[in-house]
Amino acid sequence: MILIDNKAPEFVHVAAYQKGKKDVSVSLSDYKGKWVVFFFYPRDFTFICPTELKGFSNAIEEFRKRNCEIVAASTDSVWCHKAWFERDLPNVEYPVLADTSLQIARDYQVLNEANGEAQRGLFLIDPEGIVKYILVSAGSVGRSVSETLRVLEALQSGELCPMEWKPGMETLGKAS
Repeated sequence: MILIDNKAPEFVHVAAYQKGKKDVSVSLSDYKGKWVVFFFYPRDFTFICPTELKGFSNAIEEFRKRNCEIVAASTDSVWCHKAWFERDLPNVEYPVLADTSLQIARDYQVLNEANGEAQRGLFLIDPEGIVKYILVSAGSVGRSVSETLRVLEALQSGELCPMEWKPGMETLGKAS
């Protein structure tokens, strides 16, 4: 079971699409020492998914300023990713895993076994590979990039952060 404050399930040398690169493979350990936004989306060539993929792409520098990289995944193939991204999402530069074995989606407990799609799952993983935040939502609702960034900043603050907290606002003291 994937739990907060436990080690994130490792994935090793998974084929991925990444703009401008050939034969990309990605491992979670590639990001040791960095925060990671790791998110799953249901399928390529859909309607809500590109809004999220573009949204995270548009904010990538904001995440990188906070020592955070973005990695996405779906159960589609690298070839499907390549066709879709080159046609409709040319500005997305972060890696998108091709979880064709469905194992990563299973390990992160977001696989819909009935149709082989990943649910909309998002995980914030700290620089030591520990899961700090989990969000799994209905497939009909896109995620908020600004909320993901806010949560990242709250986690990085090391403080107890109340609802709607944003950097510069008062916290409730040190987290234990």
